Amino acid sequence: MKTLLFPTLLLLLLAACENEDIKTSEEENSTEGTEIVIDDTDFETTDWTTETHSNDADPDFGVVFEENTVQRLDIVIVSDHWDAMLEDMTNLYGTLGSSRGGGGNSFADENPIFVPAEVFHDGKQWYKVGVRFKGNSSLSSTWSSGNLKLSFKLDFDEFEDEYPQIKNQRFYGFKKLSLKNNFNDKSFLREKVAADIFRNAGLASSHAAFYTVYVDHGDGPIYFGLYTLVEEVDDTVIDTQFADNDGNLYQPDGDGASFASGTFDESEFVKETNEDAADWSDIQNLFTALHASSRTSDPAAWRADLETVLDTDIFLKYLAVNTVIQNWDTYGRMTHNYFLYNNPDNNLLTWIPWDNNEAFQTGNGQGSLPLNFSGLSSSQWPLIGYLYADATYKNQYDTYVAEAISGVFEASSIQATYTNYATLIESYATSETRGYTFLNSTSEFQSAINTLKSHATQRTAAVKAYLE
Repeated sequence: MKTLLFPTLLLLLLAACENEDIKTSEEENSTEGTEIVIDDTDFETTDWTTETHSNDADPDFGVVFEENTVQRLDIVIVSDHWDAMLEDMTNLYGTLGSSRGGGGNSFADENPIFVPAEVFHDGKQWYKVGVRFKGNSSLSSTWSSGNLKLSFKLDFDEFEDEYPQIKNQRFYGFKKLSLKNNFNDKSFLREKVAADIFRNAGLASSHAAFYTVYVDHGDGPIYFGLYTLVEEVDDTVIDTQFADNDGNLYQPDGDGASFASGTFDESEFVKETNEDAADWSDIQNLFTALHASSRTSDPAAWRADLETVLDTDIFLKYLAVNTVIQNWDTYGRMTHNYFLYNNPDNNLLTWIPWDNNEAFQTGNGQGSLPLNFSGLSSSQWPLIGYLYADATYKNQYDTYVAEAISGVFEASSIQATYTNYATLIESYATSETRGYTFLNSTSEFQSAINTLKSHATQRTAAVKAYLE
């Protein structure tokens, strides 16, 4: 027998927990928890094959992220563990259907707990997979509205210490995957299409695909709805889209993630790799180069120094594409939703976009940035303001803006993509049920698709006006 910890107060449920365990991920949860006795380690992984379950297999993008299809995932969670997940969410965010404190946009101090679950795909089983709810404001808002269509994170060997049978378990070569619930996106397309656009533009970006998700937590499978499966950056993105995956990967969030002068804080540049190396010198070097006085006294020297720490070409291409498509919930408006990877090939910090469900719209609050960044505070968002104010970088940005609107975001082409995907997913989207959907009526789906198509036309006109 073993004992594990998880951060919840379910003392009455603990005595009923049999056959499986619940534990705290040391990487993702930090609170002390309650001891759980487990005695369910005697099972066989009968569906295990090298190609489907082993880490000896390369990631199979053709299977997991198959284009022009909607696949199905079934997640089976024993009822006690499902109850524990819900109780943990109640501790973090308040009662389902009611907001706590700051309301639907409040963030919890910890991530929700992982529990072991069985995952089924195409007739095969994956064993004791770590499953938890995921998200920040989207998770809080969905929960507080009483909607159980919550995003999930899957980690296929999260519980390998407790279950040696699943050591290095993979899902067709993938260790981690996210199931995004398409929060605030009644078209269900934004996450998928934006990720593809960034990658088609030559940027590192997650693959994404459409999946229906069924969850059985004791009473048979329940249709949780149409999700977007998204590749994790700290798993296969840096493994497959860079020649070397040994560099520092950061997921910034907080004031320091604005790169404003004097805001650097190690805790706001969370390391996803090389966590034990207490070295943020690459980030500190970027702060130093960005805010050097040579920016105004000797721009050529400033650019040369900046280009020793930041891949400015990648950033400017990202900035152009992101601004053309109007992806507002990221740098320039928010201090999150991007990664920085110190690429060992050139020792340059490389920008990687993340979390695109708010793309292709003007957005909330101050809304999406205009193409010329008018109204932007350069001191608050210097990676944009300082680079755009430099004539050399502005010309480079303008070139990428023109390329984006004639290439990856050409109106007739992207509208055809919207039509194709809408036809593919419509029956799955409109068959979602109350309590597991963001749609108030089936007509909202097609209306959202039409809005995306109109947006593409509007952006063509906006770019034309800007370049002229």
